[in-house]
Amino acid sequence: MKISVTFRSSEGEKWQKVYAEERIRKLNKYVDAPAEAHIILSMEKFRNFVEINLSANGWNVNAKEEAKDMHLAIDNCIEKIEKQLKKQKDKIREHKPKSIRRGMEKVNERAEIEESATNRIAETRKIILKPMSLDEAVMEIEETNAHFIIYRDSSSEKVSLVYRRDDGNYTLIETNS
Repeated sequence: MKISVTFRSSEGEKWQKVYAEERIRKLNKYVDAPAEAHIILSMEKFRNFVEINLSANGWNVNAKEEAKDMHLAIDNCIEKIEKQLKKQKDKIREHKPKSIRRGMEKVNERAEIEESATNRIAETRKIILKPMSLDEAVMEIEETNAHFIIYRDSSSEKVSLVYRRDDGNYTLIETNS
């Protein structure tokens, strides 16, 4: 973030410039692209004025504040800018096209389902692997209306899985053991 500090109607002290720059750097987390901040500090008798103009991503955010103490004026002005940046970020999040939001919702739902599926085991079954051929396994699936069958292939002695897909076809998964 490019920051420039200007003093009006008086020569400012170094601590004012350093403090203002430190506080404005806090706003980097709300701005994705390169930004430019212009801070104007001025004093009239016992009143301190702070004006901040922030430009980034086509956004122009402005805030003015007056206080008896320069620290307080800078802090209040930064808070105003921060509120405006948060509000703009929320608007962008809420106004994404519906197709993108729906896609994100589906991804979030899938992640939640996957998390819940991995976190708890609903049922445990122990099976005895029957030696049979692929044709016998398919016949058993059709006879029992099961979705899948795990068996030991009689010709290769490998553990295999056959399951019925939604389109009515079958998929074979073989292991190396």
